[in-house]
Amino acid sequence: MMLSTKGKYGLKAVLDLAMHTEEGAIPLSSIAERQNISMNYLEQIIPKLKKAGIVNSIRGAQGGYVLAKPASEVSVGAILRALEGNLDPVNCSELSGDKSCAGSDNCVTKFVWKRISDSINNTVNQMWLSELVEEGRKIKGEDNKKE
Repeated sequence: MMLSTKGKYGLKAVLDLAMHTEEGAIPLSSIAERQNISMNYLEQIIPKLKKAGIVNSIRGAQGGYVLAKPASEVSVGAILRALEGNLDPVNCSELSGDKSCAGSDNCVTKFVWKRISDSINNTVNQMWLSELVEEGRKIKGEDNKKE
C-alpha cells in the first residue's frame, strides 16, 4: 500500500499543529513554511481534516488552525483515513463487507488481504498524535532543554 501525498503531508501538517499548539491558532502559511508544503496543497487538505473533526479553524487577524481535540485523542489512523479513505491494501469485497464478489467462496487470497488490512489499521489506530509530538521533541532536542 502506498499513501498519497495527501496522507503524508496531512499527517505532517497535523503534527505541526500539535507541536505548536501552545502558540494558539497557527496560520497555514506557518505550517507551509515549516513543513515545506505548498499553500495551495494545504488549502486542499485542511478542509478534509476539518470535516473529520481533527482540526478547527479560527477566523480573524489572529486566526488559523488548531487541533479540535487533544493530541492524545487523535490517532494516526483517523488522520490518514480522513485524507485517504480506507487503508485497505487492495480492492476486495471481503474487506469492504460487500459480498458481491462471485469468487469469494473459493478465494484464498482474501485471507492475506484481511491480515494485511488488519495489521495496517491496528498499527495506525494505536499510534497517537501525542506520541509523535514526543518523538518530534526528542529529535529536536527539546527534552534536553528541561534539564
